Amino acid sequence: MIVIGVDAHKATHTAAAVNGLTAELLGDVTVKARQHGHAQLLAWASGLDEQRVWAIEDCRILSSGLERALLEAGEHVLRVPPKLMANQRKSERTFSKSDPIDALAIARAAIREPNLPSAVLPGIEHEIGLLVDHRDDLVKESTGYQRRLRWHLHQLDPEYEIPAQGFTNPSNVDKVGRRLQRMEQVTQVRICRDLVRRIRELNKYANELRKEIGRLVRQTHPELLAIPGIGILCAGSIIAEVDGIGRFRTEAQLASYAGVAPLDASSGRQQRHRLNRTGNRKLNRALHIVAVTQIRVYPPATEYYERRKTEGKSNREALRTLKRHLARRVFNTLQIQTA
Repeated sequence: MIVIGVDAHKATHTAAAVNGLTAELLGDVTVKARQHGHAQLLAWASGLDEQRVWAIEDCRILSSGLERALLEAGEHVLRVPPKLMANQRKSERTFSKSDPIDALAIARAAIREPNLPSAVLPGIEHEIGLLVDHRDDLVKESTGYQRRLRWHLHQLDPEYEIPAQGFTNPSNVDKVGRRLQRMEQVTQVRICRDLVRRIRELNKYANELRKEIGRLVRQTHPELLAIPGIGILCAGSIIAEVDGIGRFRTEAQLASYAGVAPLDASSGRQQRHRLNRTGNRKLNRALHIVAVTQIRVYPPATEYYERRKTEGKSNREALRTLKRHLARRVFNTLQIQTA
């Protein structure tokens, strides 16, 4: 069996094939990142070995087209986190960097890590992920406009107090808009009115996207919302980043993928674990938000958190154990729904 590592770029894809047992380089090739290039890559791989696994750096903005072509052709595709590839490249004898070197590092990282998630054809999870990411972009854009509006308003009237909920509340945006209408229409006031208009439009669209995400989550994974602390947006992020629970054979694999499985850092008589800084950071962030929310509003989670602290764990360590527990619960919930 061979493992083919692929370093994907916007214009080209570079592949390196290695022996699945010895990790010895068998050859590499660079093709155009187009449909005919995908066909060339498949033909090249077919001439090497019929038993093969593809390992692609997990950067789906660049690799989604190739992933789809390989999956539709019946190929087995693994996703390799960029950090694993970078760590593998650092361990090589050469300090050079090129696309063939990166592709080789991806292939060898896939051999070293046996529990990498498999890629699947885009489904409803992909659609939810697109909506979640688009809404996040709109919220960030609106937040930037809100910061600029605050400074302009302070310069125009230092005594004016921004309402407590800021400009996420539509009524507050409307109040500021009416106040600006009554002022002399100097340049700075006109800029503020333009910012108000943009904020109003972005907030409205973000709210519409939230409703759409909510409908899709309730249609596909309603049981996920039954877990205390998981709201519409966190559920959407979890669904999108898990991208099909069938990719994970065990809950430990999901925990590792999310970066919530602690890493053993024991030495001699000292037995300890350290923070896992790898894994899918979006999924990790979603679990973090749920854990913090549960500690605040869900008594069983609060008791679990406090018990861990009485056992000698720090606040952060206790929070990490709760996130690990949540990963197990999310896995079991999604497994039941797909059964």
